[in-house]
Amino acid sequence: MVVSSYGPHFGEEAPLVGRHGSGTIFFTYCNLRCVFCQNYTISQLGEGCVIDKEELARMMLSLQASGCHNINLVSPTHIVPHILEALYLAVSMGLHLPLVYNSGGYDSVDTLELLDGIVDIYMPDMKYSDAKIAEQLSGIEDYPKINKAAIKEMYRQVGDLQIDEQGIAQRGLLVRHLVLPHHLAGTQEIVRFLAREVSTNTYLNIMAQYHPCYKAFDIPLLSRPVNKQEFYEAIDLAHQQGLYRLDKYHFPLPLRFIVG
Repeated sequence: MVVSSYGPHFGEEAPLVGRHGSGTIFFTYCNLRCVFCQNYTISQLGEGCVIDKEELARMMLSLQASGCHNINLVSPTHIVPHILEALYLAVSMGLHLPLVYNSGGYDSVDTLELLDGIVDIYMPDMKYSDAKIAEQLSGIEDYPKINKAAIKEMYRQVGDLQIDEQGIAQRGLLVRHLVLPHHLAGTQEIVRFLAREVSTNTYLNIMAQYHPCYKAFDIPLLSRPVNKQEFYEAIDLAHQQGLYRLDKYHFPLPLRFIVG
């Protein structure tokens, strides 16, 4: 395994972060090849350090000792067997936090079935509703078909997101959807699928932080950030389908306002 970094993370969704952060482990490499990846030095270029299962188990226990609310495994799809070996060690040494499987949503049902009863919180992306766009922008085949099957299996295992009295997620499905310029992500079909084939109580984070990065400048339709109209249109589409359990959303301020 290769890990780029680990530690308490306060930039995740509120039910994961709480007061003490989400115990995030960023794995290097990814089974997607997104031309606009903002973490491309990790996902595409291999930035990180090689570790073994014992070191991964120690990382998990260290995050638990620091007070994190969960163990958040980022981009775990390609190393599931290694993670399971490390978990066996970590649990034998006292690991008890909820486990978050944080993926791009391009996961096989066969793999997910191995995780039934192990993963507490699934946090997949739903990136695209059009297979051709997915192939063009992420270099993968049949993304919508595979993604929808994965979401259904994840929901079968853990159901709707359950949050305790302190506002901390304990179990369930949390879906992320990044709005892309020019409606490239296909938001309308994605929210329709979630409402009609998964649950209208799905916890959904519609994200507005897209900006051109990596190879996106070479693709005219991706060469600008998402605008406010596109973002709030995506929110409206979710509401129209009966999805009201959305993560606290806002449109990012321009940089000139952030820095004063």
